[in-house]
Amino acid sequence: MDSATSDESIIAFDKWLETPPGAYVRAWEQQCLDKMVADIFGFNALQIGMPQIDALAANRMPHQWLADIRLHPRHSGAGRAVALTLDSLELPFASSSMDLVVLPHVLEFSAEPHQVLREVERVLIPEGQVIVCGFNPTSLWGLRQMTGRLTGSHYLPRAGEFISMPRIKDWLKLLNMGVSHTHLGCYAPACRTERWLARYGFMDKAGAKYWPYFGGVYMVQAIKRVKGMRLIGPAWKHKAATAPVAVPAANKHKERFDG
Repeated sequence: MDSATSDESIIAFDKWLETPPGAYVRAWEQQCLDKMVADIFGFNALQIGMPQIDALAANRMPHQWLADIRLHPRHSGAGRAVALTLDSLELPFASSSMDLVVLPHVLEFSAEPHQVLREVERVLIPEGQVIVCGFNPTSLWGLRQMTGRLTGSHYLPRAGEFISMPRIKDWLKLLNMGVSHTHLGCYAPACRTERWLARYGFMDKAGAKYWPYFGGVYMVQAIKRVKGMRLIGPAWKHKAATAPVAVPAANKHKERFDG
């Protein structure tokens, strides 16, 4: 996926998020993220992409940034202004400067999702945390998307690539990032109208109990581990509350690994 195709797919995803199923996903993700980030402490938190939700709304860190991966800044519908636009393959932050990074559906529309995670690992402090949101290919939505590729009737933007939760876990493990929590939601079938989504609302409670791994959307929370380092007490207490320092443009990271 080249940059032009990626940008087009993100625009298509933005439009999809305004549809009834998009609103359904946004509501679940906002509720889940509010619970996940509420007790993550530190000084610097970053959300990359999907400004339609405020992933850091319930977090109490003093320095929070919403970054977009589109070419032009815009304001989010969630009430938080986009602070900067960036290339997720080369984050403009110093190494070990972030306590928390949230990636809502960034990897699915990236040409090099492995490199995005490498950059996130680089900017996180030891014991810093990352939260990845993605669409689950092992779900009714994944099945609908797969058949759409054959029929030409796509449910989600066709340029996006579903990445399974086990695969995300493997990538994180290779970066010495330990998974601490996982969540799945949005168990209703791939319906296009609010009426039909509401009709299948009972499946959200039943799915979490009877078929928990088949939710349409997942979240993975992981912690950056540094071998040979042992922290005494919360690391954020030992940091100065200063904004991250931008990395020079010449500082590029070319390492890769296969998923």
